Amino acid sequence: MSKTRQLAAIMFTDIQGYTALMQQDEKRAIEIRERHREIFNNTTKKFNGKILQYYGDGTLSIFNSAVDAVNCAIRMQLAFQQEPVIPVRIGIHLGDIIYSDEEIIGDGVNVASRIESLAVPGSIFISDKVYDEIKNQPKIQTQSLKTFELKNVERPVEVFAISNKGLVIPKAYELDGTAEEKEEKHDIFIEEKYERKIPGDLKEHIPARKPKKRLITILSGLLLACVIVIVALVVFNIIGGGKQTKELEKSIAVRPFKSLSDDPEKQYLADGVMDAILLHLSKIEDLRVMARTSVEQYRETHKTASIICQELDVAYLLEGSFQKYGDNARLIVQLIKTGKEGHVWANEYDRNWNDIFSVQSEVAQTIARELQAAITPEEKQLIEKIPTANLTAYDFYQRGREEYLKYQLDNDNREALERAEDLYRKALEYDSTFAQAYTGLAWVYRDKYYWKTFFSEEFLDSVLILTNIALSYDDQLSEAYTIKGRYYRSIGIPEQAVKEYDKALKLSPNDWMAYYYKGIIYRLVLQDYIKSIENLHEAVIRNRGEDLPKLLYSLGFTYINIGFIDKAKYYYQEAFTLDGDSANYFINTSWLEFSLENYEKAVVFLEKALKTDSADIPFDPYYTYAGQHKEAYIYYTKLIERYKKSGSLPLEASHRIGYAFWKVGKYKEAEYYFNEQIKYGTESIKLGRDIASWMAAHYDLAGVYAFLGDKVKAYQYLDEFDKKNFYPLWWISMAKHDPLFNSIREEERFQKILLNMEAKYQAEHERVRVWLEKEGML
Repeated sequence: MSKTRQLAAIMFTDIQGYTALMQQDEKRAIEIRERHREIFNNTTKKFNGKILQYYGDGTLSIFNSAVDAVNCAIRMQLAFQQEPVIPVRIGIHLGDIIYSDEEIIGDGVNVASRIESLAVPGSIFISDKVYDEIKNQPKIQTQSLKTFELKNVERPVEVFAISNKGLVIPKAYELDGTAEEKEEKHDIFIEEKYERKIPGDLKEHIPARKPKKRLITILSGLLLACVIVIVALVVFNIIGGGKQTKELEKSIAVRPFKSLSDDPEKQYLADGVMDAILLHLSKIEDLRVMARTSVEQYRETHKTASIICQELDVAYLLEGSFQKYGDNARLIVQLIKTGKEGHVWANEYDRNWNDIFSVQSEVAQTIARELQAAITPEEKQLIEKIPTANLTAYDFYQRGREEYLKYQLDNDNREALERAEDLYRKALEYDSTFAQAYTGLAWVYRDKYYWKTFFSEEFLDSVLILTNIALSYDDQLSEAYTIKGRYYRSIGIPEQAVKEYDKALKLSPNDWMAYYYKGIIYRLVLQDYIKSIENLHEAVIRNRGEDLPKLLYSLGFTYINIGFIDKAKYYYQEAFTLDGDSANYFINTSWLEFSLENYEKAVVFLEKALKTDSADIPFDPYYTYAGQHKEAYIYYTKLIERYKKSGSLPLEASHRIGYAFWKVGKYKEAEYYFNEQIKYGTESIKLGRDIASWMAAHYDLAGVYAFLGDKVKAYQYLDEFDKKNFYPLWWISMAKHDPLFNSIREEERFQKILLNMEAKYQAEHERVRVWLEKEGML
């Protein structure tokens, strides 16, 4: 029998729980195995793989290309997760092997098998050697898990999970908590499946098993369990602030309810009931509740409850269906717990439509009891409060909320925003005291203010008027305080905005938006980075929807500001894994490199973004700082044309445009843009705009005047800028090399300002570092 030695990508697959299923339901087990093999055969062939062996619940195959192996695994794993789901684990390693038509041996086989044994159903694990081969493939996303000391493998192996959308990425405790059990299974696998087939002269390639030291194993397991508990507490704690954590066991998501009506136009009724129950649950501080935007993605999914819970990081899932017929309504709900318990509770409610509010309240409180969540008397009162006595008004309000959700999911859908406004107004025609309808309108006007380029009227004052009206009818309406926070943030009163967000969170502790907006204010204006990170983390753990990448980028940017680059890179990668938005990832990474004074690298990433999608490229001075003045001129010229077509030009970037034009001899145009910056900056300071509240207007004016040779005015604004409490890392990078300040850069007065900037940055960096270490986050 001839044997061949080659370098190959080795893939193992394994159906978890197959042996137990075979004992319980042999017919079902065989059906699953056959489907597994059908998918495996067809997909492996498409990616040029070679199947070497089947065994009862798994396969062994090799590929000439690591890229082909990983792409094949992704295609298979996504197929295995379609109904009926097959819980398959996949491991891939690149190594030297010896194989014939009947067998495969070598250290590469051992490593690949051990990596597969670490995986969880729905995941693909690869070794560091495979990662090195595929890391530059834009369609393959990865996440480093940890470095493992694999049994009978000389060197530690860093293991990565393929993190493309739809694949499972396990938590740390899922890897560590069962490590001993997985090693045991792996050893049995090696002995029973392979060792007996290895010829005598080659058995030395597979070391003999050694007996387990049971006492050490037990003690290690107990210690590991303690570590897991500690890690879980850290992850799900309200980091800092002294509040008690909400346990993972008290976390829940509410999947969009199905409508039992034949009329698809009635879906909004089922959505309204689901939304009301979700909002009731969100008022309970002892629960962690996923936002509706997080669960909308599962409306038409075939994923199992366990997979949904795993992806949303919750322990429970509520599913339901609803139908209104005449004056009656039927609501069917079931509470499901991930894992072995399955269905925990189910009930059917046949009530008069007039009782819909009491039914929604009853369901929410029943669920809280099932989760053993404490409900305070104040929370009970909020849950049982009837929003309106007029069901027609409530019907229009529900329709309006559905239209507004469509806009939230697609901000370009401004027609949905207009429809939401009309429906909220219609609701108020039937009940002029309906507080929620007023807050609905307030949100519409806040978004119209945001889109003021497209909506000609000034809407911001209306936001405050409407929320005050709403609170005059119901002063315990959390969403009214959230929108008031947005209002005060927009007019430059950040302290009051934080107070409004705190009021909202007191009434609705699961309001991820309030946490997010607080986090931004603490970072951008109030410059308390511990509170910023605390609040952004709280927003992240409550949102697994379309907004999550935005939250992760914001968290990453916060870590850049305070100088924790590795953590920033981690959150950027997580965001990119979720949304696959290459342009956004490259833009954020370019800013990261700029913050590190790697200006040429910043340009490289900017150009990658330009090649991908240049629609939202920012006005940032990467080319200028890299000394590429011609490129800067071309870049800004194109951006000016693009922004002119959309109706407005970001005036806060005028001085950067002016400098780029000046460097290529366009002095008249440069003078125009410098004057625009002076006009915009002075107006911003006078009106208290955001750019003034965090001293950016002062810095920019100082730069323009320094460049124009007016040192008196330059230092006038720099002295004000020097009063700022903290300067993020990127700002220090900017100030140290800003060409606008070349005329005064070597002056003692300017150098002193630079030293002050660095000292304030270092003080806050150290404060945050100590806190992060204390919280176990470094």
